[in-house]
Amino acid sequence: MILISHRGNIDGKIENLENSPVYIDQSLSLGYDVEIDVWVVEGVLFLGHDKPQYDITQDWLNKRYKHLWIHCKNVESVEWFNMIGGFNYFWHQEDTLTLTSNGFIWVYPGNQPIKNSISVLPEMFNDNISECIGICSDYIKNYNG
Repeated sequence: MILISHRGNIDGKIENLENSPVYIDQSLSLGYDVEIDVWVVEGVLFLGHDKPQYDITQDWLNKRYKHLWIHCKNVESVEWFNMIGGFNYFWHQEDTLTLTSNGFIWVYPGNQPIKNSISVLPEMFNDNISECIGICSDYIKNYNG
Protein backbone atom coordinates (compact mmCIF):
# COMPACT_ATOMS: atom_id res chain seq x y z
CA MET A 1 0.00 0.00 0.00
CA ILE A 2 1.31 3.44 -0.97
CA LEU A 3 0.92 5.78 2.03
CA ILE A 4 0.74 9.48 1.12
CA SER A 5 0.68 12.30 3.63
CA HIS A 6 -1.77 15.02 2.55
CA ARG A 7 0.21 18.31 2.51
CA GLY A 8 2.54 16.94 5.20
CA ASN A 9 -0.18 15.97 7.68
CA ILE A 10 0.15 12.54 9.27
CA ASP A 11 -2.06 12.65 12.38
CA GLY A 12 -4.68 15.32 11.61
CA LYS A 13 -4.78 18.67 9.87
CA ILE A 14 -2.38 21.36 11.01
CA GLU A 15 -3.35 24.06 8.52
CA ASN A 16 -0.69 26.59 9.50
CA LEU A 17 2.05 24.04 8.66
CA GLU A 18 0.53 22.40 5.57
CA ASN A 19 2.72 22.55 2.46
CA SER A 20 5.63 24.15 4.32
CA PRO A 21 8.96 22.67 3.23
CA VAL A 22 9.98 21.74 6.79
CA TYR A 23 6.65 20.01 7.45
CA ILE A 24 6.89 18.08 4.19
CA ASP A 25 10.43 16.99 5.02
CA GLN A 26 9.27 15.73 8.43
CA SER A 27 6.70 13.48 6.77
CA LEU A 28 9.21 12.28 4.18
CA SER A 29 11.68 11.45 6.97
CA LEU A 30 9.04 9.17 8.52
CA GLY A 31 8.87 7.20 5.26
CA TYR A 32 5.68 8.63 3.80
CA ASP A 33 5.19 10.00 0.32
CA VAL A 34 3.66 13.49 0.37
CA GLU A 35 1.00 15.20 -1.74
CA ILE A 36 1.99 18.83 -2.19
CA ASP A 37 0.27 21.82 -3.81
CA VAL A 38 2.51 23.64 -6.29
CA TRP A 39 2.08 26.99 -8.00
CA VAL A 40 4.28 28.60 -10.64
CA VAL A 41 4.06 32.38 -10.78
CA GLU A 42 6.24 34.28 -13.24
CA GLY A 43 8.66 31.35 -13.38
CA VAL A 44 8.96 31.00 -9.58
CA LEU A 45 7.88 27.79 -7.79
CA PHE A 46 5.72 28.01 -4.67
CA LEU A 47 3.99 25.64 -2.27
CA GLY A 48 0.58 26.51 -0.84
CA HIS A 49 -3.00 25.31 -0.98
CA ASP A 50 -5.15 28.38 -1.58
CA LYS A 51 -2.36 30.68 -2.73
CA PRO A 52 1.39 30.67 -3.44
CA GLN A 53 2.89 30.74 0.04
CA TYR A 54 6.35 29.13 0.35
CA ASP A 55 8.89 29.69 -2.39
CA ILE A 56 10.91 26.62 -3.31
CA THR A 57 13.54 25.80 -5.89
CA GLN A 58 13.69 23.25 -8.65
CA ASP A 59 16.58 21.70 -6.71
CA TRP A 60 14.33 21.25 -3.66
CA LEU A 61 11.83 19.34 -5.82
CA ASN A 62 14.55 17.34 -7.58
CA LYS A 63 15.90 16.00 -4.28
CA ARG A 64 12.47 14.69 -3.26
CA TYR A 65 10.75 13.89 -6.57
CA LYS A 66 10.47 10.11 -6.06
CA HIS A 67 8.19 10.64 -3.06
CA LEU A 68 6.13 13.67 -4.13
CA TRP A 69 2.61 13.67 -5.56
CA ILE A 70 2.33 17.14 -7.06
CA HIS A 71 -1.08 18.76 -7.24
CA CYS A 72 -0.69 21.56 -9.77
CA LYS A 73 -2.69 24.55 -8.58
CA ASN A 74 -2.53 26.74 -11.68
CA VAL A 75 -2.08 26.29 -15.42
CA GLU A 76 1.51 27.55 -15.25
CA SER A 77 2.44 24.74 -12.88
CA VAL A 78 0.98 22.12 -15.25
CA GLU A 79 2.96 23.65 -18.11
CA TRP A 80 6.12 23.71 -15.96
CA PHE A 81 6.03 20.03 -15.02
CA ASN A 82 4.94 18.99 -18.50
CA MET A 83 7.96 20.83 -19.93
CA ILE A 84 10.57 19.38 -17.55
CA GLY A 85 9.09 15.87 -17.17
CA GLY A 86 10.07 13.21 -14.64
CA PHE A 87 7.66 14.25 -11.89
CA ASN A 88 4.39 12.65 -10.76
CA TYR A 89 1.91 15.51 -11.08
CA PHE A 90 -1.79 16.04 -11.69
CA TRP A 91 -4.54 18.63 -11.89
CA HIS A 92 -8.04 18.25 -10.50
CA GLN A 93 -10.78 20.23 -8.86
CA GLU A 94 -13.78 18.14 -7.87
CA ASP A 95 -13.55 15.56 -10.64
CA THR A 96 -14.44 12.00 -9.72
CA LEU A 97 -10.90 11.04 -10.66
CA THR A 98 -7.87 12.14 -12.62
CA LEU A 99 -4.78 10.39 -13.93
CA THR A 100 -1.40 11.48 -12.68
CA SER A 101 1.44 11.94 -15.15
CA ASN A 102 2.77 8.55 -14.00
CA GLY A 103 -0.55 6.85 -14.73
CA PHE A 104 -1.99 6.56 -11.22
CA ILE A 105 -5.75 6.92 -10.74
CA TRP A 106 -6.20 9.74 -8.20
CA VAL A 107 -9.75 9.61 -6.79
CA TYR A 108 -11.61 12.52 -5.21
CA PRO A 109 -13.09 11.82 -1.74
CA GLY A 110 -16.37 9.94 -1.65
CA ASN A 111 -15.91 8.03 -4.92
CA GLN A 112 -14.51 4.67 -3.82
CA PRO A 113 -14.15 1.81 -4.48
CA ILE A 114 -12.20 2.15 -7.74
CA LYS A 115 -9.80 -0.69 -8.43
CA ASN A 116 -6.05 0.09 -8.33
CA SER A 117 -6.56 3.72 -7.37
CA ILE A 118 -5.27 6.19 -4.82
CA SER A 119 -8.03 7.05 -2.35
CA VAL A 120 -7.88 10.69 -1.26
CA LEU A 121 -9.08 11.49 2.26
CA PRO A 122 -11.10 8.26 2.62
CA GLU A 123 -11.94 9.16 6.21
CA MET A 124 -14.21 12.02 4.99
CA PHE A 125 -16.85 9.62 3.65
CA ASN A 126 -15.75 6.34 5.21
CA ASP A 127 -14.71 5.22 1.71
CA ASN A 128 -14.24 1.53 0.94
CA ILE A 129 -10.48 1.30 0.32
CA SER A 130 -10.35 -2.45 -0.29
CA GLU A 131 -9.57 -2.02 -4.01
CA CYS A 132 -7.00 0.78 -3.59
CA ILE A 133 -3.25 0.60 -4.09
CA GLY A 134 -2.69 3.77 -2.07
CA ILE A 135 -4.17 6.26 0.35
CA CYS A 136 -3.64 10.01 0.68
CA SER A 137 -4.77 11.23 4.08
CA ASP A 138 -4.39 13.87 6.78
CA TYR A 139 -4.36 10.84 9.12
CA ILE A 140 -2.00 8.62 7.13
CA LYS A 141 -0.42 7.39 10.35
CA ASN A 142 -3.67 5.49 11.04
CA TYR A 143 -3.21 3.42 7.86
CA ASN A 144 0.35 2.40 8.71
CA GLY A 145 -0.07 -1.09 9.96
